[in-house]
Amino acid sequence: MDRATQLLALDLIPGVGCYRLRKKLAGRSPFELFDSSSQQLAMMGFSAVQSQAIKSPDFAKIEQVKYWLEQAENRYLISYFDDQYPDLLKEISSPPLLLFCQGNVELLKRPQIAVVGSRTPTISAKEIAKRLAKQLVEHNLVVTSGLATGIDSCAHVGAIVGHGQTIAVLGSGLNVIYPKSNIDLARKIINTGLLVSEFWPDIPPNAAHFPRRNRIVSGLSLGVVVVEAAERSGSLITARLAAEQNREVFAVPGSINNPKVQGCHKLINQGAKLITDVADIIDELPENIFSAVTLHHKISSRLSPQSRLPFDITLESVGFELTSIDQVVELSHLPIETVLEQLLSLELAGLIILGSGGYVRIKGDT
Repeated sequence: MDRATQLLALDLIPGVGCYRLRKKLAGRSPFELFDSSSQQLAMMGFSAVQSQAIKSPDFAKIEQVKYWLEQAENRYLISYFDDQYPDLLKEISSPPLLLFCQGNVELLKRPQIAVVGSRTPTISAKEIAKRLAKQLVEHNLVVTSGLATGIDSCAHVGAIVGHGQTIAVLGSGLNVIYPKSNIDLARKIINTGLLVSEFWPDIPPNAAHFPRRNRIVSGLSLGVVVVEAAERSGSLITARLAAEQNREVFAVPGSINNPKVQGCHKLINQGAKLITDVADIIDELPENIFSAVTLHHKISSRLSPQSRLPFDITLESVGFELTSIDQVVELSHLPIETVLEQLLSLELAGLIILGSGGYVRIKGDT
């Protein structure tokens, strides 16, 4: 059997997910199973039915998926054992064994923020989701969501409008886009982003699939933003999973008279970070995920609108050794009033420190 056939055969073993499979393998390669005898499989803890599935997998089903993979250049099958499998997703308690992907598969390794919320959001919540997604991709972050109607769709659209990338995790196979109203959106995502599912391509949506989808949405991401959610909401499941996975949880507050935000207020009471702007999200993320270009955006988001344009000129004029204000004025060619304002802003942003007789730059990767 070729590798794709073996991977699909592993996924067909009844009652054995990724966690149990790794436990039974005890450090061995999963591909050794196909060269093992029934007695050896029994010694590893596989039942007779499971051993039969390994020795004689359903080749007809497997060939259907392999045919699907061959129909487009941008379709991929990624397993837990592949280098392309996202490291963050490996950290969760029940990572999917296989990921069926269509689009730019390299996005799986990129830093991601999930944006989720109500399927029937208010107009203001829709605009907030779009704006946050657009701002997140401007910081070179990938926006991840579940392709549901409402906030999920707005998050995907905001990322696309912002000329960034977005990942949609489905609760169905990639041949069965759900909801159907988002088929056009899914096509747009394929062109610039990525569709992902742990379900085989022709599997229809099912109520039990969506909590499983949610664990992948949160598992792929550094943090989850909940824009609008009632007290009983699937978005709260995603937020709970994120907390269990040691991810950041962010919540957008709203009117106390709006029942659709009561879930967000509950999350805030439980320790989620209240956010009103993308800077509130960025400040909680590890700096090492940002490139020099995106770090510039991260710094800029901390500064006042009046400070953003010339702040980089002022910053470049401050050395890594003590630099006097007169030297900064001379090097930047800016009025002293502007320099003083910029130096204060840069100090508040944590980019320079005030010493005796001048300033010292403490971050050099901008």
